[in-house]
Amino acid sequence: MPLDPASPLARLIDGPLRPGRIVWIGLRPARRAAMLAVEEAGVDPEQGLIGDHYSSRTGGARHVTLIQAEHLAAIASHLGCEAVAPELLRRNIVVAGINLAALKGRRFRLGSAVLEATGECHPCSRMEETLGPGGYNAVRGHGGITARVLEAGTARNGAALEREKLA
Repeated sequence: MPLDPASPLARLIDGPLRPGRIVWIGLRPARRAAMLAVEEAGVDPEQGLIGDHYSSRTGGARHVTLIQAEHLAAIASHLGCEAVAPELLRRNIVVAGINLAALKGRRFRLGSAVLEATGECHPCSRMEETLGPGGYNAVRGHGGITARVLEAGTARNGAALEREKLA
């Protein structure tokens, strides 16, 4: 059942949201290839994140994966280590300063591109392989979101991530 837009909860959910910023971008040129950190990447409605092998094969719902930098610290804490490198989690974009859960079902501007959040990005069994024992459970609830590209643009480190206003 959809939320009544006039309800107090709907007003809170649509309330102010501080913009975030891109702090890391990674592309995987081939299956099981190492992530390549880049300063910027093209974002396209047909191809997803240009240069990432996976994004164009998903039918759009998973063009781009995003995770919060703040969650990298939580995952590291759950593993008992000081830090977790973003490339180990296989997400494309790391952002800081914004709660990605507040983008659920919403459109947002990532750099000059417009995307729509399509779901949560749950961990896969490879987390045990890359993070060690307990890796899967460390990422649970902290895996970020998936998004579909609606309008082409460019994402670059330091660029803003802002939720679009409802029409």
